[in-house]
Amino acid sequence: MSARTLLRAAAQLRAPATRSTAQRRLMSSPSTKNAFVRERSEVKHHAAGSAELWRKISLYGIAPALILAGFNAYKLWNEHWEHWAHMPPLEERVEYPYQNIRTKNFVWGDGDKTIFWNPVVNYHNKDKTA
Repeated sequence: MSARTLLRAAAQLRAPATRSTAQRRLMSSPSTKNAFVRERSEVKHHAAGSAELWRKISLYGIAPALILAGFNAYKLWNEHWEHWAHMPPLEERVEYPYQNIRTKNFVWGDGDKTIFWNPVVNYHNKDKTA
């Protein structure tokens, strides 16, 4: 090992120097109330109040709004499916030429159905067009 490495290792093993009374940091004591410490204290107090306000808004405002929105979505969902119950069956509906246009077959399944095909709401008869 070189002398430089030994000196570096010795410096790292040495205990940290303790501060003497004359070296004490006077500006960091809580008894000293300079402008910076007062400002930081006011900012901390304001932040605590703001955080508490947003916590209350989150708990007592957002939760009821989500419940109401969920109830509304459920009601609309049921109305939608009631409307579908009154429509004619899929096989009897008119299939217009602009619906289900296929220029080439898909690589999956029978080649006629898209990847998002839902047999409950989608119907395609290749032979039937208006």
